[in-house]
Amino acid sequence: MVSASRVALVTGAASGIGAAVARRLARDGIAVICADIENDGAESVASAIRAAGGQAEALALDITNDAQVSDVQRSILAGFGRLDILVNNAGIGGEIDIADVDRATVRRVLSVNLEGAIALTLAVRTMLIASDAGRILNIASIQGFLGARNSLAYGASKGGLVNFTRGLACDLADDNVLVNALAPGFVDTPMARFADGSTEYDTDWFRDIYVEGGRIPLRRPAAASEVAEAAVFFCSAANTYVTGQVLAVDGGLTATF
Repeated sequence: MVSASRVALVTGAASGIGAAVARRLARDGIAVICADIENDGAESVASAIRAAGGQAEALALDITNDAQVSDVQRSILAGFGRLDILVNNAGIGGEIDIADVDRATVRRVLSVNLEGAIALTLAVRTMLIASDAGRILNIASIQGFLGARNSLAYGASKGGLVNFTRGLACDLADDNVLVNALAPGFVDTPMARFADGSTEYDTDWFRDIYVEGGRIPLRRPAAASEVAEAAVFFCSAANTYVTGQVLAVDGGLTATF
């Protein structure tokens, strides 16, 4: 069993924001369970954390699989003995023209981005309550409260996650489990990359509107590590009074609306 004063479970930890959050929490001495459906990627992140002197283990986890979610608490207790932090980061994109949206697509996006987060939270709730500083951080999106073309299912899932955050914060307040969310804007992650390795941030429309046009006041997308830095306070024991909040990490984009 790994011995640590605080333990975090980070989903979608194989790459992008999840990997950055896992690495950042480990730098603060937190033992991190890197969970992902892509176990090889999760193991690579965990291995890098260990090589840097941190504590981390990989966990193969499909948050849409009821049996796997039900077994999470047993696995964590066996390997770590406790859980103090849950970061619900696992998610999929869902940009699709409205003419091509079907119920299967909607179900898939909602299942991963919203239902999976809810199910996992309920599965580990008692461990977080048992902690003296239980923290839950949901990774939502500015599309959870701003409309965008071709994003019906994704926007609905992130909007649901925003309100799940607020409701859960009320439900767990008496147990001293604090629940918050980050709402990233444009972030340079593998999810934003096209098949040829380029990103939407390399396109003329992005430069014209968001960079040169100043729709993002800081004139660039975020790095995943910058989102991770924003996560630190919400996950920390230093946060003793902030709950039910959603912080936009968007370079000022939502300030322009």
